[in-house]
Amino acid sequence: MFPKYLKECSHVMKTTPKDTPTQHALSPYLDYMAYLYQRMDPLPEQERFEINYRDFLQSPLQPLMDNLEAQTYETFEKDTVKYTQYQRAIAKALVDKVSDDEVSTTRTVLMVVGAGRGPLVRASLQAAEETGRMLKVYAVEKNPNAVITLHSLIKLEGWESMVTIISSDMRCWDAPEKADILVSELLGSFGDNELSPECLDGAQRFLKPDGISIPSSYTSFIQPVTASKLHNDIKAHKDIAHFETAYVVKLHRVARLAPPQEVFSFAHPNFSPKATNQRYTKLQFELPQDTGSCLVHGFAGYFDAVLYKDVHLGIEPNTCTPNMFSWFPIFFPLRKPIYVPSESPIEVHFWRCCGATKVWYEWALVAPSPSPIHN
Repeated sequence: MFPKYLKECSHVMKTTPKDTPTQHALSPYLDYMAYLYQRMDPLPEQERFEINYRDFLQSPLQPLMDNLEAQTYETFEKDTVKYTQYQRAIAKALVDKVSDDEVSTTRTVLMVVGAGRGPLVRASLQAAEETGRMLKVYAVEKNPNAVITLHSLIKLEGWESMVTIISSDMRCWDAPEKADILVSELLGSFGDNELSPECLDGAQRFLKPDGISIPSSYTSFIQPVTASKLHNDIKAHKDIAHFETAYVVKLHRVARLAPPQEVFSFAHPNFSPKATNQRYTKLQFELPQDTGSCLVHGFAGYFDAVLYKDVHLGIEPNTCTPNMFSWFPIFFPLRKPIYVPSESPIEVHFWRCCGATKVWYEWALVAPSPSPIHN
């Protein structure tokens, strides 16, 4: 390739005058690197979006407590893959709810809880059009700024007869009728870390006994990682509190030491009177024989969700949804890196704790050497 490049460029290579500095011997190689760079294909949209977030620690969103900014909504709304999956799931649910013989006489009641600026409302109506089902939509949203945009969208699209906007927290609203389908996008990078279980447990009172929740279930996963840059960035804060915080981060310069394992699972609706969202699990990771000794700086977390039947959504590396960028992994750090000798197992304990006014995680390494409980 390089000789071909030199041949292509030979017509511009002239003998330089004596008073001109001699070209450095490596200049053609530098020019060739520039030539290759200019011929590179442009980065895909997903990589262009993610490149500035590589190994950049961020606090997870808390949409239940905070109203999201317009820019955050706009970023999520660009993730067409996610809403395509939701549309597929809703279409399957509509077909299961209403047979072909009933399409002209039955109107399905669908509630979008946490409607934001309307992408799930649009996906729901597109699914209804695709399947030929009649739909009545309640769009429930607590953010007053998002509600203004939602009103504009409904008017612009001419959906006034099909969509009712409810400006209220889903936990406080009394629905005038029961829903056949309940749709939400409350999932966080770890599945339940944005309080989806608590929100949907409260909202399931809107559902009919045979109602469908989308998503219907989700599972979190973790795997041990070597991540010295992330550890040093947290260490720079010089306090324990930052080591007892989970971060959303686009993992880049990390070594994944073992395949991910399941942590916590939730299913909706869950009408059991004894239902609880507290969880505990103990996991043991076996490192591949060729890994050798290593340092564990923490655990990378992911989720996989079943929207409905065979339609899934997730970021777990083995089953992740291609070209989706709404979620980065979550990172649970350890205060001190743990040395793991070759072929030694890693044992970790994880808790999801629920109080009257808050939910939090606790985690601790047990083997090959114990760590403090992080909480």
